[in-house]
Amino acid sequence: MVDALAAVLAETVGQRAGGWDLSGEIPEDALRALGTRGVLCAAVPAEFGGQGLSALANGELTAHAGVLCGSTRSVMTSQGMAAWTVQRFGDDKQRVDLLGRLTGGELAAVCFSETQAGSDLSAIGTRIVEEDGEIVVDGRKVWATAAAYADLLLVMGVHGAGAAVAAVPASARGVTVEKIPGPLGCRAAGHSNIRLDSVRLPKDSLLVGSRLPMAMLGTIALTYGRLSVAWGCVGMLRACLAAGTRHVRDREQFGRPLADHQLVARHIADLYTLERTATHACERAAESWDRQAPNLASDAVLAKYVAAGNAAEGAARAVQVMASAAAEDGHVVARAYRDAKLMELIEGTSEICQLILARRALEDVP
Repeated sequence: MVDALAAVLAETVGQRAGGWDLSGEIPEDALRALGTRGVLCAAVPAEFGGQGLSALANGELTAHAGVLCGSTRSVMTSQGMAAWTVQRFGDDKQRVDLLGRLTGGELAAVCFSETQAGSDLSAIGTRIVEEDGEIVVDGRKVWATAAAYADLLLVMGVHGAGAAVAAVPASARGVTVEKIPGPLGCRAAGHSNIRLDSVRLPKDSLLVGSRLPMAMLGTIALTYGRLSVAWGCVGMLRACLAAGTRHVRDREQFGRPLADHQLVARHIADLYTLERTATHACERAAESWDRQAPNLASDAVLAKYVAAGNAAEGAARAVQVMASAAAEDGHVVARAYRDAKLMELIEGTSEICQLILARRALEDVP
């Protein structure tokens, strides 16, 4: 199954990722084709139209997307995260309806972050209130991945004494989606800011199981995103390793291939080690997901922290080894160099990951 879905990715993306990065846009028909052919949220159970992939299999598929195109992988992460949020917090009717739409070609974005609420979700200002048999959503969201393409926005907001998620059509009255011009990385992923001005929706647009404390709701939803980002970083590392090793085999300096120069070979060895370490961290977290282990959330944080940091370092080493050969905008290594830095920031900055891991160590270590 993974090989077949990876082939769909390869066929759809081909050699176009560099051009998409330069233009800042993925053709919408390409994204919808990936959705209808089962790629964008392959972990959704078959009963809801998905492929029912395990976390480990879905992770390898995500890594394959990361090899080909960081922006496409970002849209996959957004779609998968939206589907997981619906799967986890929707009722039976909402799962059938919304997951069917997400596996049938519609596109989605998850809207959590705000100007004053990034890692600190307790600072969220968006309000979801019930009024006259409807819900009303008011707020501002920033840096919502894939929102420029989305048919559906999963919006987190304060609801009563806790938090909730509303399924908001992007076309609803009062919704304004503003694409961010020239983002640092994953430039074709449709990152957008969103205004929600008294958006009135049917009451069943509120995911019924999401009335939880903000921190708990955020952790459950973000765990999927962190693991997906981590696997995407593994893909970036594999792309950099492939490009770097090809280059040092083929290019000669001082009468010898670059690979024969020890200082160059050191970079390749370190890049290989970074990729293997990140892969093992992701495999461990995926196994925890599939077992629904108690340490799942911290394993996902560890995988994201390790993989994102390794991708940033690995991409820098690939640029160093390839020099001007990788310095052209749109080149796979140049894209990874920018994309990887962004991965150290989203779904919890590296510093937030360190704080979470420090707390885990203090709890676990005698």
